[in-house]
Amino acid sequence: MVPFAKTRLGLDEAALGLILLALGGGSMVAMPLAGLAIHYWGSRPVIAVATLTACAALPLLAVPATPVLLACTLFAFGAGLGAMDVAMNAQAIAVQQAMGRPIMSGFHALFSVGGLVGAGLVTLLLRTELGLAMTAAIITTALLILGLSQTSRLLPGHGESAGSSFTLVPSGRVLLLGALCFISFLAEGAILDWSAVFLREVRHVDISVAGIGYAGFSVAMVGGRLTGDAMTHRFGVLRMLRNGGLVAAAGFIVAALVPGAAGAIAGFLVFGIGVANVVPVLFSAAGQVVGVPAGVALATVTTIAYAGLLVGPALIGFVADATSLPTAFVLVAVMLAAIPASAGRVSHPPR
Repeated sequence: MVPFAKTRLGLDEAALGLILLALGGGSMVAMPLAGLAIHYWGSRPVIAVATLTACAALPLLAVPATPVLLACTLFAFGAGLGAMDVAMNAQAIAVQQAMGRPIMSGFHALFSVGGLVGAGLVTLLLRTELGLAMTAAIITTALLILGLSQTSRLLPGHGESAGSSFTLVPSGRVLLLGALCFISFLAEGAILDWSAVFLREVRHVDISVAGIGYAGFSVAMVGGRLTGDAMTHRFGVLRMLRNGGLVAAAGFIVAALVPGAAGAIAGFLVFGIGVANVVPVLFSAAGQVVGVPAGVALATVTTIAYAGLLVGPALIGFVADATSLPTAFVLVAVMLAAIPASAGRVSHPPR
């Protein structure tokens, strides 16, 4: 939907980039508030409210009359998505604890599948010449029916209103998990925003196929997550984080240093395989920190993680401008090395 808004409002790249920050801003504001709400009332009502908020904003994104209105609508849409992100992970942890086995990677795999299906479905609807407004209305209606019809089937979650107070001061373990998620999301953001540029400008592939690097990464990510729960159950958290972090770092090294487009694409694939289950494992650990309510821990970790997604592409740009894009990718690999280095502290928390 972004190109439609850019054309309709006559925005240049700088103005559009500034307005798009409202999406992340709404998410960053809503995530801690969602943690507070989950702490007192559980994740189920937060999911319902987040669904209504996002669905109320989505159709308005198709008809923004002014840049200010677009920014305000994006802020509300981002707030709904941010609250949903925290609440659905809290709900997933409740389901995982009830089942007594790892299932978080499967949820995150379907999150990735949903992104691919959503983009494809909107593309198909737009090709039928329904128009953007009608397409947005159809998607919104489907989301409302799906979301609200299933809310009653969710578990109550982690409400702790009786004799418990909410605090925004997390433990050191929560901050560690947040920092590792920050690195993982920063690396994913680097692939999202810079893989096509790298293939085009450094490996000199045709612009029409420059997106193949991100496509390969996405497919590897989904495949890795679909098998991640069984692997976590078999090998444990320590080996999943240690091996996954090493493979993810190796992927960026291969992409940066192996000559040719094939080497870069292979590196992006390797990174997707390695990083696929890092965040699900870390989110699961965040929901089980002793002495910290799951809603508080997840809100903190998610907020820190998404900060990495927001600032990562800009950081890559600054480093690439000062040195080169391959050097920036090597820096990301060095940062990813913190994940296997910290795996022991995540898998064996202090008692």
